[in-house]
Amino acid sequence: MVTNSCSFEDVDKLMQSLELVIYVPTFVFGLVLNTLALTVFCVVLRKWNESTIYMTNLALMDLLLLLLLPFKMHAIKHCWEASKKLFCSFLESMYFVGMYGSIYTITCIAVDRYIAIQHPFRAKDIRSPKAAIIVCVIIWCLALVATSPIYGFRDNSDKPFHCFHGFSDKGWSLALIGSLEVFGFLLPATVLMVCSVQNIRTLRQSQKQSAKSRAGERIMYSSLCAFLIPFTPCHLGIFLQFLVRQGIITSCQSQTSIALFVQVAMCLANVTCCLDAICYYFIAKEVRSSRETFRLSISQRRTTSTSEV
Repeated sequence: MVTNSCSFEDVDKLMQSLELVIYVPTFVFGLVLNTLALTVFCVVLRKWNESTIYMTNLALMDLLLLLLLPFKMHAIKHCWEASKKLFCSFLESMYFVGMYGSIYTITCIAVDRYIAIQHPFRAKDIRSPKAAIIVCVIIWCLALVATSPIYGFRDNSDKPFHCFHGFSDKGWSLALIGSLEVFGFLLPATVLMVCSVQNIRTLRQSQKQSAKSRAGERIMYSSLCAFLIPFTPCHLGIFLQFLVRQGIITSCQSQTSIALFVQVAMCLANVTCCLDAICYYFIAKEVRSSRETFRLSISQRRTTSTSEV
């Protein structure tokens, strides 16, 4: 395990200021954008298809993560009493529910698009708003179950502690970190990239791209950005910190660099709450376009029937 010979005071002091610089704008803009997205999907558009259901679920996941940022900002400079460890574990669990719930919701959006584009005839039997709701409920349940071990990551010390920091050795076991990296990142990242690449290739090979297919392509690009940009450095940092905690990386200079990298990466992972707004925009545009097309077709039918009379 990691030795105590290295000092991380400089890293902690730097992060106390840097985390606030990242968290404050992320909280403000993320709260506005996700609240606006829920308003658009639930009040303005009110068209509950598969895309809007997944996007609503993604906005709820992002809001859960955002509402926990004030607690993280408070924990940066303030120690909590030992009596608040259970409450802290609950907040930490909900934080990771929001993070990994977002990861799997973005992945499900890519799979849903893959089914619709690659298997359009079977899609009518597989895709439905009811199926999308069931998938979203499963994501919430799995995220809650998968994050439950966090309640055992705090030691039994009566000393004050910093919430969201300083997990015990139980939180850095090989089985736990291996499962986190594989099922929390590598597997959904692989599914997302394979589905997105196949979909983009199919859309580009079509002789004539419609406005809807172009919007679908933009949604896939935005999903890739919202996934890879914040979550890749985050999980790379977790893996490197795991090597430190296992005593594989022993250099003090390397340990301090990794400590700084993983904390900055975890901060930037929260930026996904703002990047997801790109997906919201293209989904809303796609839904609005489909509604206008439907209204135009109805109008043309009425005009044709009137002229025949």
